[in-house]
Amino acid sequence: MLNIGGMLEGGRTPPVFGRVLASSILAWTLLWQAGCAASDGLQASAADPKPNAVTEAPVGSLQGEAGDGVTVYRGIPFALAPVGERRWALPEAFPDWEGVRQAIEFGPACPQPGARPGSIYYEKLGEVSEDCLSLNVWVPDGADDAPVFVWIHGGSLVTGTSSQAMYDGANLARETGLVVVTINYRLGVLGYLAHPELSAESPQNISGNYGLKDQAAALKWIKRNIAAFGGNSDNVTIAGESAGALSVVLLMVSPEARGLFDKAIAESAYMVSMAPLRGTVSGHPSAEEAGVAFQEKTKAASLAELREMDADELVSIAGRNAFVPFGVIDDVWLKDQMPATFDKGEQAQVPVLAGFNEGEIRSLRFLLPSVPGSDAYETAIRSTHGELADRFLETYPADNPEASMLATTRDAMYGWTAERLVASQTAASQPSYFYFFDHTYPAADKLGLRAFHAMEIPYVFGTLFDIPEPWPQAPRKQSERELMNAMMHYWASFAREGAPSAEGAPDWPAYGKDATGMVISEAPKAWPGLARARFELHEAIVCRRRADGSLQWNWNVGIISPPLPPEVPACN
Repeated sequence: MLNIGGMLEGGRTPPVFGRVLASSILAWTLLWQAGCAASDGLQASAADPKPNAVTEAPVGSLQGEAGDGVTVYRGIPFALAPVGERRWALPEAFPDWEGVRQAIEFGPACPQPGARPGSIYYEKLGEVSEDCLSLNVWVPDGADDAPVFVWIHGGSLVTGTSSQAMYDGANLARETGLVVVTINYRLGVLGYLAHPELSAESPQNISGNYGLKDQAAALKWIKRNIAAFGGNSDNVTIAGESAGALSVVLLMVSPEARGLFDKAIAESAYMVSMAPLRGTVSGHPSAEEAGVAFQEKTKAASLAELREMDADELVSIAGRNAFVPFGVIDDVWLKDQMPATFDKGEQAQVPVLAGFNEGEIRSLRFLLPSVPGSDAYETAIRSTHGELADRFLETYPADNPEASMLATTRDAMYGWTAERLVASQTAASQPSYFYFFDHTYPAADKLGLRAFHAMEIPYVFGTLFDIPEPWPQAPRKQSERELMNAMMHYWASFAREGAPSAEGAPDWPAYGKDATGMVISEAPKAWPGLARARFELHEAIVCRRRADGSLQWNWNVGIISPPLPPEVPACN
């Protein structure tokens, strides 16, 4: 049984269903506003770069910084600055150059809400600019046809940057032989606005998804240039956590991204319902309507005036009005809801590694309403879940409503998504691997944050002892080093060969017919049938909402769920 101990206290007055999604999105934005930002601590000095760190790539020559078994190239532009007429337009490839370009300093972060202290995710934000479409490459000494690991940062598609301390690729590259790449992409309203005037400018009559298009542009740059850095352009793994993992899934379902990657890793992804460009689907108004509503909030009289506005002002207005950047179903980049694309077998046919953390919601408690008493909890579930109520209460019992609410939201958002990904790719005869991260250490336990959201990332990158406070500081124990080493090599071997393995660590079976997952803790172990009944319950709920066609399936779960639609044969 999944462990859901170690809870924090807190909560709010229960919102009515009609308000919960907007308030959760606003709170989500505020969390990442307080969290994922660029770290000044990683800015490298341009003084005395080593002369042997010049790479001649198709795009031009680059001067990197060599040292301790790894050469790093920072701030490489892959697209022109998306400003002026290029704001809310397809990314334009950065032109080739003559001479040697310095690649010593990280590029700016994309415009986003300002970082605020007070969160475990806080890092001081460095330079911010719309001229932010850059990437960073870490190359291990002697790299030759090495597998390429491309990291897409999280942050609700609103905040974050490729230069955060926990994403430093040096240890991962040096210890595993991967060429590691981290990328920036447009965020928030600057990355995901749709609008009728923008659609009219497009030859395809579409708009939105600009951040997704930036990610694809970065992958095209990698395809063309990574061999010059010792990487194999035919062995590229895309990976990300949270919104970065959502981006991985969006790239998997996008026909425009076919052939740009060979494997996918999704850590704590969430397959939320998405708005259509036009019309109404799953309770979402059209993305173009949302764009017009946003324009009205800015007082801009035209698209031209929107493009003349200061980027920070646009970000501020978007934050105050809970602009929601997910994806836009435009029938070109995204043709359908994510689950529907997987159901039809139209996703990228690639191996996948996906999973979630035991304590996802412990650091994201704003996603929960206030905790009711046991009787009120049971009454709420029975009033909304129909004939599934007994099954729901057996899985998430009323005797501990807080624990059940934390588990419900975790499983509905992250667990269901991860299991559905590996099940879908298994059905498509692709190697698929499932994990459940259930590790902790004293500083996290002290805050009630066992296996919290994003806690696994520094184990994957080998940066566990390098992240500044207020991130809970891990003890410098041999057991922590061994787990970090195992996770680096599990992820790296998947990127290299499509199957995770690590010397001295347990074998990791494929998901397969036994629905096996790997429980990652101080002593990792395989677990056949890992919590499958939980995900089948959430699949039944999502299936009915999809069939109904008027309901979102995001955070509106458990006691804030709308009435369950009637049973339909397709959802049996």
